[in-house]
Amino acid sequence: MHNQLTKQDIKRMEEEIEYRKLVVRREALEAVKEARAHGDLSENFEYYAAKREKNKNESRIRFLERMIRTAEIISEESGEDEIGVNNTVQVQFEEDGSVETYKIVTTVRGNSLEGLISTESPIGRALLGHKVGDRVLVQVNHTFSYYVIVKKIEKTVDDGSDRLRSF
Repeated sequence: MHNQLTKQDIKRMEEEIEYRKLVVRREALEAVKEARAHGDLSENFEYYAAKREKNKNESRIRFLERMIRTAEIISEESGEDEIGVNNTVQVQFEEDGSVETYKIVTTVRGNSLEGLISTESPIGRALLGHKVGDRVLVQVNHTFSYYVIVKKIEKTVDDGSDRLRSF
């Protein structure tokens, strides 16, 4: 499965790759070189810690490059009265009447603890394309589902304030 990303997501990932290659990589190599200069590598914790950080940076670069290479580019465009990517939506859960507000985002920015719901999550996938007043079935799996009612849709501009999720 390809990750669904917007052009803005790709741009942010490319910026992170450039920063990691030009700044973080240089700092990591310096840290390794400095730790190596301290002598006996068999008991040099600083050397192993520096190598680990260098390898984490290189791994993140490869991960981001692979994400970009295999991404499915999706549009942020949606009808004026429809739920789309980067829109903030207020829904009421039919079961208990509680109201929640979510921002619908792409997979790499999803963070349910901050109200950022991925387009590939059950509720994100179900809400896309719906309008205020719609009763939407959210199918979690083949044995569990629930209904929400769309109360409000707020068109939001992707300003980059919610960062890409780092692994």
